[in-house]
Amino acid sequence: MKEINVAGKKRTDLGKKASKQLRKEGFVPCNLYGEKKDGNGAPEAFAFQIAFSELRKIIYTPHIYVINLDIEGEAHTAILKEVQFHPVTDAPLHVDFYEVNEEKSITIGIPVKLVGLAQGVRDGGRMNLSIRKINVTAPYKQIPEHLDVDVTALKIGKSIKVGELSFEGLDIATSKDVIVCSIKMTRQATLAAAANAEA
Repeated sequence: MKEINVAGKKRTDLGKKASKQLRKEGFVPCNLYGEKKDGNGAPEAFAFQIAFSELRKIIYTPHIYVINLDIEGEAHTAILKEVQFHPVTDAPLHVDFYEVNEEKSITIGIPVKLVGLAQGVRDGGRMNLSIRKINVTAPYKQIPEHLDVDVTALKIGKSIKVGELSFEGLDIATSKDVIVCSIKMTRQATLAAAANAEA
């Protein structure tokens, strides 16, 4: 996984009014969840804020990152857990991060990269990518930037399911029955097949 450095500041006033004011000033309220637990055993949130200009680098990108957070001199290694967007403007309202370390496994969605020119595409079919990410579980140091799926032998009318895939050092968390990609017959290919049959 790629690494990126992001700086933030601690938050002391956690109310809705304070959060609204933060956004007006160009900041986004954030929480970091890690090993620390509260009295009920639930993960305890460490509240901080990040400038929207800093967040853009990790939100509006197809890449996944290990994020080196510098919060007023405190260093934390984290991944992006969840982003809440405004329903109308699509601006980020709140971001949750999850603290990671080299020993503990995490589950994260990794982008799928189709490799090779499929036989079905050569025969006139159309490739259909059904899911853009597959969830995998592993220590973050073992997680790649993308998952390569070889589609060279895939024919028209056939598909590749998650259960057919395996990646060294990774446990796949997405359901085995989920279709990753398939090749569908195009109208042009159907007409060509009919013409060949008549001939």
